[in-house]
This record gives sequence, C-alpha cells and structure tokens, in this order.
Amino acid sequence: MEKGKGVMGAGRRWAVDFSDNSTAPSSRDIPDPPGFTRASVDQDDSAVSRQKKDAEANWKAQKAWEVAQAPFKNLLMMGFMMWMAGSTVHLFSIGITFSALWQPISALQGVGKVFEPYKDNKVDLLGPKLLFIALNLGGLALGVWKLNTLGLLPTHASDWVSSLSPAQ
Repeated sequence: MEKGKGVMGAGRRWAVDFSDNSTAPSSRDIPDPPGFTRASVDQDDSAVSRQKKDAEANWKAQKAWEVAQAPFKNLLMMGFMMWMAGSTVHLFSIGITFSALWQPISALQGVGKVFEPYKDNKVDLLGPKLLFIALNLGGLALGVWKLNTLGLLPTHASDWVSSLSPAQ
C-alpha cells in the first residue's frame, strides 16, 4: 500500500508513520528517555482494555456507594428542619413533615432508576441498594415520628371514641 493512500479514505492526503522500523545503528544508540519503556508501547491491547474495564467497574462501584449514602445527608437536613419547625401543629410544621414523608417514598419507588447508570456485570449493586433503602426507611420513620409528636397519629384511646359504642 502506498504511503498516505487508503488509510482513512479519500479525504486524507498524507500520513506519517511514527513506528521505528529501521535497523540502522544510529537510531538504536540513542537511549530511551527517563520513564519510557518499550514494554509499555508493546503492551497487548486486550490487557489495556481489561484494565480500562476494571477501572470503569471500580468507578461505577464507588459512585453507586456515593449515591447510596446520599439519603443520609437528606436525613440530617430533614431532622434539623423538623426540629426547627417545633411541635405545634401549624402550616410550616405540617409541610415539613409531609415533605419528610414524601421524599423517602418517592426515592423508594425509583430505586431501579437511581442505580441504572451503574449496572455492570462486574459491579455488585446489592449492598448500595440495601443501604439506600435502609436510609430512606429511616427517613420515613423520622417523618412518622414527627407525625406522632405533632399528635396527628391516632395512638390514644380518645382518638377512637367516635367508633366506640355508647356506654350503657
């Protein structure tokens, strides 16, 4: 094949071949620069692609764990906001409480979508998914606890008086 012809199609007018095919002693007398080894140039492409796939799998696993731990930050923020809202029933405390209930429920419904970008044969997503679910269930429990402290859960006998038969 003629140099520069047919390498990348008709649009390429010239090409430079940088491979060292000469056996002249002058080119072999020059030592390689520091840090350069010919073994790294001649490394098998399959080994390089395997290393890239392993690095990508490690990155996906790390990101999956970061996504799984994200509800913890939300849990602390919601806890602080519910503490600041107080224990009296008013519009702000009810809004914060129902927000604290809605966010974990919607997050639990979308667990599959959250971890979709990190699916890989080499990445085990069971641990991150379980942590994500556990932290969201903790957020849900925090919201239910706040409902109880506001007195909005029917936990006392007096809450059920209307359903009891009248005393004889």
